[in-house]
Amino acid sequence: MEIHDLIAGFAIAIGLVGIVVVLIPGLPLEVVAVVLWAFEEGTGLATGVAVAAVMIAVAVTVLKYLRPGRRLREAGIPRAQLLLAVAAGVVGFFAIPVIGGPLAFVGSLYLLQRIRVGTERAGHATRVALGAIALSVGIELGGGFAIAALWLGAVLIG
Repeated sequence: MEIHDLIAGFAIAIGLVGIVVVLIPGLPLEVVAVVLWAFEEGTGLATGVAVAAVMIAVAVTVLKYLRPGRRLREAGIPRAQLLLAVAAGVVGFFAIPVIGGPLAFVGSLYLLQRIRVGTERAGHATRVALGAIALSVGIELGGGFAIAALWLGAVLIG
C-alpha cells in the first residue's frame, strides 16, 4: 500500500463522516479522492473505479432529492411550502452551522403547515419531513459506502 492509497482512504473516511455531520461535503470529497487516486495509479482498473464513483455520486445525488421530495408531496405538502422550507434550511445552515439547516427546514415546514392546515395535521407534516431528511442522508450514506467499497476492492486487487 502506497502513500496515495492511504491519503485517498483517509479522505474517503472523512467524506463518509461528512455525509452524516453535514459540515463537510462528504460525497464530493469521496469522488475527488477516488479520481485523484485513479490519476496517481494510472491503471485501467483505477480509471474504471473513478468513472464508477462519479456515476454513483451523480445517481445518488439525483435520488436523494427526488425520492424524499416525492414522499413530502405525497403527504400533501405543497411545492411552494417545500421551497420556502428549503430556503429557510439554507439560511439556517449558515446561521447555525451543522444543525441549523435541518432545524430551520423542519421548523419552517411545521409553521407553514400549521398556518395552512392547523396544529394537528402540521405534526404529521413534521414527522414526514424528518423521515424525508433521514431518507436523504441514508441514500447518500449508502452511495458513499458503495464508493468506498469499490475503491477498497480496487486497492486490494491492485
